[in-house]
Amino acid sequence: MLEAEKTGLLVWSPLAGGLLSGKFSRENQKPADSRRSEFDFPIVDKERTWRILDVMRPIAEAHDCSPARISLAWLLAKPVVTSIIIGAKRLDQLNDNLAAVDLKLTDDELAKLDEVSALPPEYPGWMIPFQTANRLDPNGQRPSVPQPKK
Repeated sequence: MLEAEKTGLLVWSPLAGGLLSGKFSRENQKPADSRRSEFDFPIVDKERTWRILDVMRPIAEAHDCSPARISLAWLLAKPVVTSIIIGAKRLDQLNDNLAAVDLKLTDDELAKLDEVSALPPEYPGWMIPFQTANRLDPNGQRPSVPQPKK
């Protein structure tokens, strides 16, 4: 919608309150010295977050950088993102966050991150392909009906 309307997006909490910084994991959900350990905000789907981090960590290792920098570079690669609001509390975090502008992710890396982070379709969106399955597309072809993910 943003692309179609030629509208930019200013991203707030791009690291999901630190969850995408790299210090959180399934095994370490309340690291010491983390504000999110005391106040778990913003509310997110943690299982989805762990899946994203599972994909993000090897990409960060390949670029010899933090998952936080990968997260920010990934957002900055989106054509609709005009800026992001960062919230570093230490100088090293700020420098790491700022270095994201120079990090270029490959098309394959971007595709992997996009795939793992995709939101599940909600009603009525998931129903539309089923309702239009018997209609022809503009080229006179029948569209394929995607199967719901489990």
